[in-house]
Amino acid sequence: MQEQSAQSRWELWTQRPLLGLAVVFAVAYAVPIVDTSADHTLTTACTAVEWVVWGAFAVDYVVRLALTSDRRRFVRTHWLDLCAVLLPLAQQLKLLRLVSTLLLVGRRARMASQIRMTTYVVGAVVGLLMFGSLAVLSVERESPDGNIRTLGDALWWSFTTMTTVGYGDHAPTTGLGRIIAVGLMLSGIALLGVVTANIAAWFIARFDKDDVEERAQTEAILALTQEVRALRAEVAALRSGPEGALWDEPEGALRDRPEGALRDRPEGALRPGPPPAVPTHQPSR
Repeated sequence: MQEQSAQSRWELWTQRPLLGLAVVFAVAYAVPIVDTSADHTLTTACTAVEWVVWGAFAVDYVVRLALTSDRRRFVRTHWLDLCAVLLPLAQQLKLLRLVSTLLLVGRRARMASQIRMTTYVVGAVVGLLMFGSLAVLSVERESPDGNIRTLGDALWWSFTTMTTVGYGDHAPTTGLGRIIAVGLMLSGIALLGVVTANIAAWFIARFDKDDVEERAQTEAILALTQEVRALRAEVAALRSGPEGALWDEPEGALRDRPEGALRDRPEGALRPGPPPAVPTHQPSR
């Protein structure tokens, strides 16, 4: 078995801890938004937790870059991870930390071999609904013209936006809220495409499986037909040869013979021969 590289061992070892930190980040991000009565100490602690989680993902990227054998190729193929790491440093906005952490979590979740595509899609939908609702609520709740005031309004708006329904009873009024709306629309279209592709691939796989079974049955029938034809040819050859005398016996004669009678005959007994002589009786004088 080929030995795993240091980078692969690191990614395998950090998968679960990083996904656990992602859950911690979700809680720290949601508490100050949902609990409007949270004091300054709780808000500061949640912000610190967010930065710690983002820092853990940044350290993970740096370690993977250091362990890889081709750093240029790693940066070229993981440019989205690099943008997610550098994004919060450009401008210290809470929304940027959210976006960057979601990107990093999504990239690491895709590398996890234990996570199937269905689980990944379901997790992405739930995560986008939750974080989209929290993000739009945080920027629209204090807007004078805003109509998204509660978490329920935000969840309803996120659901209708992700499904591209656009019910219209709730809509963002701020520039940042509209940016969030655009992100949710694009994410919803992308996820809908992934779900549709998975369903189509499932149907194609089922049809291919049925076709394989049908081809196997057809090949078996053809092979059986060839065997029957070969047996017919052998029977015809036996009938036309000297041993064919056996087949010329009256109907039922073979069936009525005792078991082993044919096997115990001497060699050549089944070949046709001259008819037996009929004895003549002389009349007595």
